[in-house]
Amino acid sequence: MAHIESKAPENAAALAGVGPALASPRGKVALGYLAALAMTAAATALAVGVDQVSPIPNLSLVFVLPVVIAGASFGFGPSLAAAVLGALAFNFFLTEPRLSLVVDDPSNIWAIGLLLLVGVIVSAVAFTAQRRRADATRLESQANALRQYSRDVLAADTSEAIAATTAKALAGLFAAPAAVLLVAGGEVMFTSKTGAAELQAADLEAVRTLMAGGTGSRAGVYPELASRIDFWPVGQGAGQQAVIGLAFDPDDRPEAPERVIDVVAALLAMALERRSGG
Repeated sequence: MAHIESKAPENAAALAGVGPALASPRGKVALGYLAALAMTAAATALAVGVDQVSPIPNLSLVFVLPVVIAGASFGFGPSLAAAVLGALAFNFFLTEPRLSLVVDDPSNIWAIGLLLLVGVIVSAVAFTAQRRRADATRLESQANALRQYSRDVLAADTSEAIAATTAKALAGLFAAPAAVLLVAGGEVMFTSKTGAAELQAADLEAVRTLMAGGTGSRAGVYPELASRIDFWPVGQGAGQQAVIGLAFDPDDRPEAPERVIDVVAALLAMALERRSGG
């Protein structure tokens, strides 16, 4: 009994680690392919069952459904995998000779090829529709977050509060650890951080490069090969007021974060100027 009880915390810890693993970018990709496999298996069982009870024409269309669901939910890769798996399953289980990938009837070759072609087309269409919906949702969310940030940052009563508000807003916008460094005279005067945005020596060197006149730096890219954080300056030269930093996941970096960063930087500069002028 004691042995069973001692195993319980270990099992609970193992299960607790499954959620974060599936939530990671690689976990989501793996989940998509597993879902495509499971849906194709279910479609195969349904098609074989229907074929045994009462054979009907165009039974291959059953395999299009997993393709559509995978494309709309998980993207092009899992959808294409569902299309290929569906064509193979149709060939193996529903064409003569059964339980073989050999095809005796030339008409079945055309049917399998057509199923695969339809699957590829549907994959592309479903993925495009899913990506457009995701882009629209993301843009709406970012617009709402920026409106809220503009109100919060202009209401902040100290430079430190402005930096903290900006770091929090950046972390929410990009779902990544963020840092805002207030600078003056080439020195870092204050740093506000969220999450795991701990500044290492390489990161501070990248900040010093920006304060010397840089226009931005990307983590892991020359000359900041050792830095883990992307940085952007707020202001240039003697008018530089701050440096924005974001620690993106290398496997899930946004395509063009500068579009949002520029808006945040403009609002941050406005708030800092308003504070110094007041």
